[in-house]
Amino acid sequence: MLSGSLSPVRECPKRSVKMIDTLYEWVWWDRIWLPVNLTWADLEDRDGRVYAKASHLYVIAPYAVAFLLVRYCFERLIATPLAASLGIKEKARLGAEENRILELYYLSHTKNPGQAEIDGLSKKSSWSVRQVERWFRKRRNQDRPGVLKKFREASWRFVFYLLSFIGGVVALYDKEWFYDTREVWPGFPKQSLLESQYWYYILEMSFYGSLLFSVTFDVKRKDFKEQIIHHLATLTLLSFSWCVNYIRIGTLVMLIHDASDVLLESAKLFNYAKWEKTCNSLFVVFAVVFMVTRLIIFPFWLIHCTWVYPLDHYPPFFGYYFFNVMLVILLLLHIFWAYLILRMVKKFLFGNLTRDERSDNEEEDEEDEGETSSTQDGGQEHKVGNGLVMNGKHHNNGCFGRLSLAGNICQSKTVY
Repeated sequence: MLSGSLSPVRECPKRSVKMIDTLYEWVWWDRIWLPVNLTWADLEDRDGRVYAKASHLYVIAPYAVAFLLVRYCFERLIATPLAASLGIKEKARLGAEENRILELYYLSHTKNPGQAEIDGLSKKSSWSVRQVERWFRKRRNQDRPGVLKKFREASWRFVFYLLSFIGGVVALYDKEWFYDTREVWPGFPKQSLLESQYWYYILEMSFYGSLLFSVTFDVKRKDFKEQIIHHLATLTLLSFSWCVNYIRIGTLVMLIHDASDVLLESAKLFNYAKWEKTCNSLFVVFAVVFMVTRLIIFPFWLIHCTWVYPLDHYPPFFGYYFFNVMLVILLLLHIFWAYLILRMVKKFLFGNLTRDERSDNEEEDEEDEGETSSTQDGGQEHKVGNGLVMNGKHHNNGCFGRLSLAGNICQSKTVY
């Protein structure tokens, strides 16, 4: 009787294992990911040919952690001394006074309370409305990253993108498909994996993995959600292209993305150092390269290559549609960022550029301790909602100090 009652319990692990095996077989069903008449057995190493395998991707997680450690050392041992030599210093900010009621509300509810909420907090804390508004401004500014943090982050990205772009050119310059995208598909998917392709892929994916790990403490922008979508789409796209041997086209996609990233990060570095003319020149070059690589080469060469040419070799299958959909998602993100870049350029040309389209201005936090204050030239202060003050004076940590593209990209995050 006892053994009979335990038998269903013994059967549960077996059923779970069977369900997992069934799910695994379904997920990796060759009819989903490979062209007709091909199976995973066709991609097993033999006759001197080596193929990419999903098991190779296990190293990405530890490599991503290694990237974080290297970044930590780089930012403190190289980027920080470099910033000091360029005269980049953190701005001294006035800290918010200790107030448990306001701090609890700030952490648990909102960082930008409305006027009605400010009135209620004024009564609870026995502070005037003006004091509560000033406290929230100072508290928000405490959480905003300083120019030194942004310089270190941009330095790390610049170094990686530069080395990645150089490595990509070295890996591709002597390949036929670098000059003729039709050469991507002959023999697909039975195309042997090259050592240069292995390292280019693994290091690039590990870097994007490290960006996901560090997203909580990196500088956040208005397009934070788009950045998360981009990182996930990129990792999904690269992982899929690795597993089904879309590696040739994958390396081309990575290369054109790195080309413009190098220019943007370098422009930001010169902006933090207040080399305005150099920064503006680099930004113009970046905008041109971005439009050419992301909005011309990417859709009309690379997506055309993945959408049209494969049909000359095999009929469409699920993996074919999946890969192209992921490329289109990246293209939509490119269009979104191109729109922001064009808005920056438009405002710069027509003389009304005052802040980054993707960033928040730092709020005024150095005002008189009195209940009222005025601007430096004696003009009246203009107050807007949520305790924000706009009086024509910007404390900007080297950003937006003048009407320029340099100021506009100061707080900009990498546009991928």
